[in-house]
Amino acid sequence: MKTFRLAGTAVALAFTLVALGACEGSQAVYPTRGKGDSAPRMSNEKRETVFGPEGMFGDKKKGEGSGDGIGVNAFLWRASLDTLGFMPIATADAFGGTIITDWYSLPESPNERFKLNVFILDRSLRADGVKVSVFKQVRDSTGQWMDYRVDPKMAPDLENAILTRARQLRIVSTE
Repeated sequence: MKTFRLAGTAVALAFTLVALGACEGSQAVYPTRGKGDSAPRMSNEKRETVFGPEGMFGDKKKGEGSGDGIGVNAFLWRASLDTLGFMPIATADAFGGTIITDWYSLPESPNERFKLNVFILDRSLRADGVKVSVFKQVRDSTGQWMDYRVDPKMAPDLENAILTRARQLRIVSTE
């Protein structure tokens, strides 16, 4: 009788262990409510944070071409420098994504000069990830430089040239 009782206990213990082992891969999900929320949300749902999608230190979501070493998209940064390579660069900040050129005159028109500000706005390669501001000055008869109206197509044309070069750089990097 004692052996039967011991065997029954062993079978019950084995059954309990098998049943508990089957639960190993599951995850408990409990409904929660945030402050001011009227609808419950499940605890495993992705939540927004005050630090944005890249986290507090900007190290989440490091995707392809995100420019891990700099603060902006590496392809847009390199393409901007390549596109503006003929102009003298006054300042370039890879972490802030700004390139400011010095005044530049084309050899064929020395009485006219241009200055560019390029802003890279995103860590991803997107059409709206770059903005160019163009400034133009013309020398008057007294030799003074006067601000002059810029052709409205010039900034979008430069943005498109930068984007085209960035796409080329990305294609080359994936080959």
